[in-house]
Amino acid sequence: MTNKELWIRYKEEDDLAAKEALIVHYVYLVKNIAGRLYNSYNAHVEYDDLVGYGIIGLLDSIEKFDYKLGNKFETYANIRIRGSIVDQLRSLDWIPRSLRHKYKQLESAIKKLQNIYGTDIKDEHLAKEMNISMQELSELMHQVSTFSIVSLDEKISENSNIDIQEDKKNDTPESELMEKETKRMLKEMIENLPEKEKRIIELYYYSELTYKEIAQIMEISESRISQIHTKAITKLKTKLEDLM
Repeated sequence: MTNKELWIRYKEEDDLAAKEALIVHYVYLVKNIAGRLYNSYNAHVEYDDLVGYGIIGLLDSIEKFDYKLGNKFETYANIRIRGSIVDQLRSLDWIPRSLRHKYKQLESAIKKLQNIYGTDIKDEHLAKEMNISMQELSELMHQVSTFSIVSLDEKISENSNIDIQEDKKNDTPESELMEKETKRMLKEMIENLPEKEKRIIELYYYSELTYKEIAQIMEISESRISQIHTKAITKLKTKLEDLM
């Protein structure tokens, strides 16, 4: 039975066996997303937990997807699966208060320096602004790398007005316009990042590669990839806050 036939049988005939077959077929999406996020969150959460959180998003996607519109389910589901995982992690409040404080300090420094240097902020600028050594800065960006990813995801989720866990999506023209505007601004901000930061963002989010794979392509260490990624997405978040 083809996928299209499964969608028809589930949506038109409420065939639960067809729904189960769809879940089995698309569970690979959950595993792929959970696997990528695990590279960022592994010090704080189990892979199986991430899969469990993602399954909630998959079920939600299957329930709400309208196959008649001709859209690709994978694209539709990927956003909701990732959002479901991030929502669950946020609700657990697993990030230590001390780490949140450190990240706020990094955010504040980057925000100040962006007013001076634009997006071209060197590590030396950051270290001097925060009154710490280059080694301390390297360690700090490694420590907050996980929180920075969650923090940007939360900011995007807030501006797109989507909450999978509570089954809320405001489909008014105003909310749809805001979501499109957020995406437009993010795209423009990414284009204005220094080349190395832009490349990492593209490989991580669009090509969906892991830090290890990106490190092999760019021929620098995974640790350095993590640091550059942290700085890039912190810039995006602070800029997004200024514009919204």
